[in-house]
Amino acid sequence: MPRWKPDARQRLVVAALNLFAEQGYDDTTVAQIAERAGLTRSTFHRHFADKREILTAGQKTLSRLLVEGIADAPDDTPPVAAVAAGLERASGEMTSFNRELGPMLHAAIEANAELQERNALKSIGMAAAMVEALRLRDVPEPTAQVAAELGVLAFKLGFAQWVDPARDESPGELAPLVLAALEELRTAAVELR
Repeated sequence: MPRWKPDARQRLVVAALNLFAEQGYDDTTVAQIAERAGLTRSTFHRHFADKREILTAGQKTLSRLLVEGIADAPDDTPPVAAVAAGLERASGEMTSFNRELGPMLHAAIEANAELQERNALKSIGMAAAMVEALRLRDVPEPTAQVAAELGVLAFKLGFAQWVDPARDESPGELAPLVLAALEELRTAAVELR
């Protein structure tokens, strides 16, 4: 086997999620993950600090894409529409690899309190990134916070629908599901009056 393969990061993620499903998160070691992926522990540590990081591996990229989409929206775009632009940019980068791993990722998180906390922190980080991007557009803090929280919830709802194996229809692209969820949440917010 060659010393290094370009898909090492993905192989480590798949190996980890399979092991988490088979034997639980707590009983899975970094050495087992590396071995299952056909790699060494040092290769694992080149990609991840620890096994917890596997579950939040795409957080920085996701936040960056959200911010880029918000920043690229025309200047006169209302806050929720700017968030929609961010969601569309980030969702557009999700691949079938993300969709296939979604159920395993969800199962691993649901089975471990520490991972649930880490997942909550991921949501907070996404919201904070969007709030900052909106503030750079001179959106007032309360408005930016509400728009960002709606964006996080829309992403979660759309992603859950996209990866649901029980869904009858073809999953298609993620972006339309996330944008539809955002619109539903926007309508629900108006009805709160």
